[in-house]
Amino acid sequence: MPTIRKAELRDVPELHQLINHYAAEHVLLPRTLDDLYEHLGEFTVAEENGELLGCGALKLYSRELAEIRSLCVEARLKSNGVGRKIAQSLLSDAERLGLKTVFALTVAPAFFGKLGFREVAREQFPTKVWQDCLRCELYTACNEKAVAIDLVPRQTLEAEYACESAGAPS
Repeated sequence: MPTIRKAELRDVPELHQLINHYAAEHVLLPRTLDDLYEHLGEFTVAEENGELLGCGALKLYSRELAEIRSLCVEARLKSNGVGRKIAQSLLSDAERLGLKTVFALTVAPAFFGKLGFREVAREQFPTKVWQDCLRCELYTACNEKAVAIDLVPRQTLEAEYACESAGAPS
């Protein structure tokens, strides 16, 4: 059973190797070592017996919006639930921060659909997102789909539950 945790400095070389493996397959955008060190706080990893199994990042854009990016797992572990656990941890982080919406640009919209995301128009996201797109060699032939999930803060759910439990209309 892998441990899901925030990334640490010692993880950066393995993060770099894992992400850039998928970048070579045109599934993810490449990340430099400098970029990974600079944005290390965004990353969550899955680890088992000292081995990095997967990663994902939650990039904040505003008080209400974030993106899940660089989500990947070791190829031999696809469909083993590791990616789902990382994504769920990132969504929990987003919820804890009080974000309203989390989106992703992905070639695997069905994976995100299983987590409650829906396909949306990519034009609704900040122009900051397009800075990454402009650097992508597939910019003119992009096959990514935009997906998003609206989060309901736990406080709202707890308040509704308390009202229902007390017999009050919610």
